[in-house]
Amino acid sequence: MEQEKPIISVIVPVYNVEAWIGRCLDSILAQTYENIEVILINDASSDESGRICDHYAARDGRITVLHFSENRGPSAARNEGIRKARGAFASFIDSDDYAEPCLLEKLYDNLLENGADVSACGADGIKLKGGSPGTFSRSEAVCCLAHGVPFNHVPWGKLYTMELVKKHPFDERYFYSEDLLFLYEILKFSNRVSYLPDRLYHYVNREGSQVHSGVDERKCTALLVHDKICRDASVRFPEALAGFQQIALDTNTRLAMLAVEADMPSGVLYGYLKRLCQNTRRHFSRNALMLCQEKKVTAAALLLYAGASVFQEAARVYGQIKRWKGR
Repeated sequence: MEQEKPIISVIVPVYNVEAWIGRCLDSILAQTYENIEVILINDASSDESGRICDHYAARDGRITVLHFSENRGPSAARNEGIRKARGAFASFIDSDDYAEPCLLEKLYDNLLENGADVSACGADGIKLKGGSPGTFSRSEAVCCLAHGVPFNHVPWGKLYTMELVKKHPFDERYFYSEDLLFLYEILKFSNRVSYLPDRLYHYVNREGSQVHSGVDERKCTALLVHDKICRDASVRFPEALAGFQQIALDTNTRLAMLAVEADMPSGVLYGYLKRLCQNTRRHFSRNALMLCQEKKVTAAALLLYAGASVFQEAARVYGQIKRWKGR
């Protein structure tokens, strides 16, 4: 008789996704790798998400639902799932995304065949360069993370040994770019990471998600994340530093544009732009600038480096031009 495969714990943070959670859970329950436990963490949703989770749990004994009484963020939700997990391996799926039925089986086989601690696959719905199948050493994997090739900066679409995840969970002090920090810490202590390019994960880019909302103090914790990673990488992985600096520049420019587009008092806006300007100057380098993939990001980074007032005025003119073209 074939030996039973180990349990994979699938951890799903849930927050106000009633229109998407059904498709997500259907894709998990349809996995060809059947020895799974599914841990759903309802992060105090105000819609029907929690009820839908309970309904699925009543239908399938592999599902456990945990309900938070107050919203604590995705890092706290995932960590609660990690604490409750019984599996030998962990995989994260976002509740508005979905997966191919063979996701877990292919990730598991890839991990075992290559003696890896982390197995990653391709995804669609997100800008991702991808690449050829490969197995990477620790330093190589960190460089891959820094350059976003071949795998991306998010925890989903991957399989991890549970021992590694339990030792290096999410840092709940950060609410934006926390995914990047989690992966950096995981890869920093992994021995081998294996990648297969099959697009087995489907990312849903929806307008109501955190990525498209305005700027607040939670999002600005990203600045601390990039400071932490760049400071550590400059010592441990200097070959990856420029890549992490480029990610910092890219994040700063996107937050700056979200701040400009948001309806906030001019004084508050200037305060956010000043902080983003200071962070840009801290991580600015010629090598990082050369790694920027989009000309508008390069231009925006240079404007932020020049100063908050310069960026604010340039954004105002840019917005006016867009309105004229739209007439």
